[in-house]
Amino acid sequence: MAAIGDFALLLALALSIYSFLFGLLALILPGPGWQRVGETARRAGIVVFGAVLLAAVVLEVSAFRDDFSIAYLFHHSNRDLPAPYKFATLWSGQEGSLLFWALLLSGYGFVLRLRYKTDPRLFAYASVVIAAVQVFFFSLIYFAAHPFGLIEGPLRADGSGLNPLLQYPEMVIHPPMLYLGYVGFTVPFAFALGALIMKYPGEKWIHITRRWTMVTWGFLTCGVFLGAHWAYSVLGWGGYWGWDPVENASLMPWLVGTAFLHSVMMQEKRGMLKIWNMWLVFFTFWLAILGTFLTRSGIINSVHAFAQSSIGSWFGYFLVISFVVFVFFFFKNKDHLRSEHKLESLISRESSFLFNNLLFVLLCFTVLWGTWFPKISELVQGNKVTVGAPFYNRVAIPVAILLLILTAIGPLLAWRKTSFESLKRNFAWPTLGAVATMAFLMFTPASWGSPFGLRPWQGISYFYSLMAIGLSVLVTLTVASEFYRGGRVIAQKTGQGQFASMVQLTHRNTRRYGGYVVHFGVVVVIIGLAGAAFNQE
Repeated sequence: MAAIGDFALLLALALSIYSFLFGLLALILPGPGWQRVGETARRAGIVVFGAVLLAAVVLEVSAFRDDFSIAYLFHHSNRDLPAPYKFATLWSGQEGSLLFWALLLSGYGFVLRLRYKTDPRLFAYASVVIAAVQVFFFSLIYFAAHPFGLIEGPLRADGSGLNPLLQYPEMVIHPPMLYLGYVGFTVPFAFALGALIMKYPGEKWIHITRRWTMVTWGFLTCGVFLGAHWAYSVLGWGGYWGWDPVENASLMPWLVGTAFLHSVMMQEKRGMLKIWNMWLVFFTFWLAILGTFLTRSGIINSVHAFAQSSIGSWFGYFLVISFVVFVFFFFKNKDHLRSEHKLESLISRESSFLFNNLLFVLLCFTVLWGTWFPKISELVQGNKVTVGAPFYNRVAIPVAILLLILTAIGPLLAWRKTSFESLKRNFAWPTLGAVATMAFLMFTPASWGSPFGLRPWQGISYFYSLMAIGLSVLVTLTVASEFYRGGRVIAQKTGQGQFASMVQLTHRNTRRYGGYVVHFGVVVVIIGLAGAAFNQE
């Protein structure tokens, strides 16, 4: 079985090289002959998925057959391991998880290459970029982190088993969700780099990548939260977030990806922030790779990072090469990215998106600096200085509160400029409701069940929690008012009920009102986090 898996990986590597080299030549060289070569490169990229899927199936079958002649299975499985965890063996260790990464990347590439007729040339560029990333991962898997290596010496009767900390139901679904997000951001990056190289006119590449970005962002969000709950339930940190380097590794691309999802609306509506968006989508991809480097190089200690290995240098070189390639094409074609309009007013939806982006990037930089500071201090001063939760919280909590304010204000602002009368009309009742909620929490006696209980100023944590809950009410009321006002307009025109009108309203503009649903989800999360101030242990 190991020989079959080994051959499948070698075939996937060869096909990826062919897809990259001949796909690139077909883009550079004119003529119908090279167009046919480009078509064969696209088909080779499709077949890659079949080859790597075969390798993954071989590893799974070997796990269920207890084939401990394969070193990877010996170290991460045993005969008594329950079936769900044997299935999860594919991503339980370093070699298998990289194979799983390559499988997901090839799956995304498979779907992309089947949909090439949407815009053949742009998709051809994106296919070449994905093939280049595939070449890196298959080279890494085949030459440095081979999952089908055999144990030398006598055959072992049983394996070492899976790490007990990983034998938890959420670990069966947490890594796939996280990897679907990590890997999926390769696709928006591939389209963005392709559009930059070919000086793609207009914003069509953004429309094409919207669904890719939303789906991968959703997967990454699920992965981050499942991982946080695992850390709470299994590691016993006493909270959902301990600012561990591996937690931070997943948070950083999520922060930048969330900023991109917001700012890209400005490019679509107003032709603004083209350069900014190009860098955001690149750094989302780049930070996903950086996070993988962080967890696999052993450069920074973490309770749930992989052991130190030689593959860290592979990721280091790949990070440098990808950065150089992007910077080269950016400066070569940056004149193509000039914005069509400028910011006209600070009280507008554009300005709210701009401040939103700056806050997300500030938070990401804070997390990045804190995560790498031990290594930086060791290189500069000769001794390692670590930073803990107080450092992150000092910046993250005020920034999160500002983001919550923008979550309430931003959707109700008009494009270009918002009048004072419009602001007063839209925010009067939500603001009154938020103030009333905060007053109730402040002045209700503790014996009535209020966690604040006439003592709201006794500590900064209580103050932050009060602000978070009050602003969460503000966001909820602004979202509700948007649904109510829109539904009332439809009800007056059609004569149907208010609830049916709001459902119809949502179907008419799923993007806008779906965003409001996401904002309400953020409110639920913030209220949950605000309760951490009242933990007794």
